[in-house]
Amino acid sequence: MSDQEALDSFIDKWRARWPEWSVAEVFVPREQREPVLAWMALLQELTDAAWGGSDPRPGEAKLGWWVEELQGWSRGIRRHPLGQVLQKSPAPWTQLAASLPSLRGSRERPVDAEDAFAQLGTVVEAVAVIEQGLFGAGSGARDVIAANLLHLRLAHHPGDAAPLQVLAMAGEGGAIAEWTRQLAVRIPTHGATRPRRLLAGLARARLRRGEAVQPVPALQALWASWRAARD
Repeated sequence: MSDQEALDSFIDKWRARWPEWSVAEVFVPREQREPVLAWMALLQELTDAAWGGSDPRPGEAKLGWWVEELQGWSRGIRRHPLGQVLQKSPAPWTQLAASLPSLRGSRERPVDAEDAFAQLGTVVEAVAVIEQGLFGAGSGARDVIAANLLHLRLAHHPGDAAPLQVLAMAGEGGAIAEWTRQLAVRIPTHGATRPRRLLAGLARARLRRGEAVQPVPALQALWASWRAARD
């Protein structure tokens, strides 16, 4: 497999989860489109490692590998295909590397909604700084990023996503639906970089329909993206 084919495989995996992006990306400046895809694919790799599978040990090992990889990016060294696009950016990759142990720790079910957001604080800070460098300034980005990440967890790794308080209130059968409802209210689309606002807009559209993982129809995706681009 060539370097380009390997890169495309990771981006295609992200696109498979976000088919609406083919609509939303028309609002992204052309020169940012490939970096956006590579960056979102990287975050998918990291969050899948942190939250995926019934056994946490493979994910822990993968995150450990990523710590070394991201530290290498700051020194001009790369091994992962996504580094073809991202590593050349003078972003604080070591800050993201340093946040990965806390991402691993966020696998534990949060106590309540505030704890769910707080668990991701260190990661969100690193992501916000990198996105600001890659895609432009955005005040209030941390709230958007945190809610977006919590949506990703609910959509793709729902097992322990709902906080204990939600579980106690809604019961095992209703916890995911209740947490979906709460996140739909708490996910903003203003104050972050445009790519992040667009993704948050799509996530909120999904959550409002009550299906965190189910893509929204093209016309709804267009409307959500247009509104997010204007925020």
